[in-house]
Order: sequence, then C-alpha cells, then structure tokens
Amino acid sequence: MAHSEGTRGALDGVLVLDLTRILAGPTATQMLGDLGATVIKIENPATGGDDTRTWGPPYVPTHDDESDLSAYYLAANRNKYSVAADLSSSEGQATVREIAAQAQIVIENYKPGGLAKYGLDYAALSALNPVLVYCSITGFGQTGPNSARPGYDLMAQGYGGIMSLTGDPNGSPMKVGVGIADVMCGMNAAIGMLAALRHAEATGEGQHIDLALVDSQMAWLINEGTNYLASGNTPQRRGNGHPNIVPYDVFPTADGHIILAVGNDRQFQAFCTAFGRDDLAEDPRYATNPLRIENRVALTASVAETFADLAADTALQMLQNAGVPCGPIHTVDQALTSDQAQARDMVVSVPSADAVGGDVRLLGNPLKFSKTPVKYAKSPPRFGADSDQLSDILDQHAKRRRSQKVQS
Repeated sequence: MAHSEGTRGALDGVLVLDLTRILAGPTATQMLGDLGATVIKIENPATGGDDTRTWGPPYVPTHDDESDLSAYYLAANRNKYSVAADLSSSEGQATVREIAAQAQIVIENYKPGGLAKYGLDYAALSALNPVLVYCSITGFGQTGPNSARPGYDLMAQGYGGIMSLTGDPNGSPMKVGVGIADVMCGMNAAIGMLAALRHAEATGEGQHIDLALVDSQMAWLINEGTNYLASGNTPQRRGNGHPNIVPYDVFPTADGHIILAVGNDRQFQAFCTAFGRDDLAEDPRYATNPLRIENRVALTASVAETFADLAADTALQMLQNAGVPCGPIHTVDQALTSDQAQARDMVVSVPSADAVGGDVRLLGNPLKFSKTPVKYAKSPPRFGADSDQLSDILDQHAKRRRSQKVQS
C-alpha cells in the first residue's frame, strides 16, 4: 500500500545528492528516500545512466518499447529524481555544485580520488557547504594497500571471507544468492550518513565518511569472525548447519525439506518428546548444546531419520505444536505471495506513467513507523526524467527548509 506524498517522512527536508550507481550506494539512497528525503540521482548521459538499467532481462514494459527499467534497477531506485549530467563537463560539474550547495548529504562510489579532478571531492564540496555530510563508498576504502582496486559484490564476498563459509562442505566456495555485500554496505552507509547528519545538525560541522565494501563484509562475519578470533581456528563450511548450535539445519522429509532450529536444551527435549525420540533425549552425548556440537554428525543423522518418512507439513505442524522453532523453505514466489508478506506490505505497487499497466511492483521497506511511515511516492525514474525540473526541485526543497526553520 502506497502512502500519500502529503505524509511527513522522518527525513522530510533532507536533500541527498546521489552520485552512486549499481547497488550499494543506490540501496542507501533508496532507504533515505523511503524515509522522506529528497534524493537527486545524477546519471551520466554518455553511458545511458546507471549500469543496472541494462542488467536485464527482465524489464518493465514501457510505452515507448525502449525500457531502461530493468528489474535489477527497480530494486534500489524508487523515491528518487533522475538528472542527467556529465561530470567531465563544466556544465555537469556546475549542476552538481548547485545541488551540493543546498544538500545535507552527498554520497558517491567513484574510485578514491576519482572526483577530485572534477572539483567534486569532499574537500571541494565541503568548502562550498561546510555542514555537508559526504559519504564515499569504494571496494577497499580510501587507504590501505588495495585502495586503488575496484570492488564488486562477488569480489568483496570472496576477499572478505563469506564465500569460504557458504555452500556444501564438499563443494566449491559459494557466494550468497543475492548481492548481500553490496546491500549490507548500503545499510551501513545509511546508518553512517544519518549519524553524521545528526552531528552536523547539532554542531554545524559536516564530515567525510570512508566506507569500504570489503570492510563492511568482514564486519558481518559476525559469530564466525569472532569464533576465529577467540579460538584461532579457521571456520569451515557446514552447508546449512550452524557452528555454535546443534541441531540447527535443513532436513529432508518425504516430500521436501524443512528447517529445524533448536536453540537450547529445553527445545531439544521438546523435539525429542514430540517425535517419541526418548533415545535421543536420554543419550548423554546430547544432554547439552556443547555436547551436541561435539557429536554433531551422529545427532544430525538421527534427526534426519526422524523426518524421513513424514510429509513436510506434518513435521512442521508437530514441531510448531511442541513449541520448537522450525519453518518451511519457500521459493521466491511462495515468499512474496505468502499471507505474511501480504499482511506486512512486503510487495507494493507504485504508480508509473511510463510502465505498461500504470504501475510497477516493488519490494516493500521492512521499517514500520508509527508516526512517520515509509513513503512510496515516486516510482524508479527513467533516465534523466527530471533534468528539466531541477530548478523546481531545488526551490521546493529550499521552501521546505525555510518552513522547518520557522516552525522550530
């Protein structure tokens, strides 16, 4: 369900200059746009805009039959204006400076130093606007021996260690099924920009945020990272198994697979009781979680036997009745058409004059605010769709800022 444009967002009155493309930066700026910020996305006319516009099929059909609305691009570009500007030209640089002079946030994902030659780096734009929050996303950061190297999601997953933990224990290293390194970097960028914005509003002092895709990926190694730091032992792939909890895995049934997630000794006993496995409940090898980890292989095989002749729905119902954490393994279509997804507005339709049918279907924002709800005010724009309206957009922003100062 789309909220009206008149609803006040948490970031109403914040202007964001978006100099990013692909996924990490656009994920961050889409989040800010969802929260009410005015986001102006700068796209290069020489390349036809954001690279992901051509990362298809599939594409949303448009009335002109030359769609640049790939499904990939749609994933991270709603609630934005698209302005065409060539940063290598004096006109394009002037356009960016005009926006930066009014903006509260700038975010870019060029190579370190890449914008300095255009006079659009942090030093130049902060001299123009000292309160500016300026976030730079790169593969390896602004410093370090690999700072000059480019970075894509797959490379970050490989360098940062997550691929060594993903996949079958006897198979090849495996990336996560979506660009999770990019997405999590985007989430970190959003958090960092909002923290720096709060500081800027309190002190009048802007700052530069240096965010690396690989740093971000290493940070969300989470328990496997600290497992290594605490023990000195390199974590290994365990497929769907958990390094610190057993049984916590995917198990086959007679007609599919289910998830069993036993998190403590009480839940393990409840599982044993529900399925009549007194042998497992009374076996001293499985009395505590540390012992179950020690005897992982034998216990996992015994649990698998328990489900082998049961239908998945039957096994899940028995587990749910016993209060044991469990769940199905949905395909994407099953997840997005589930009653839970519908109840939580995790699929939204946003009006689009360009799309055949008059709207586009997008993934919903998971944040549910009681006072400043997420807005789905603007569908992902066509390339350069708002270039001619830039002055009006900036005027509207300036009026909104003045109104907020009067109210405060």
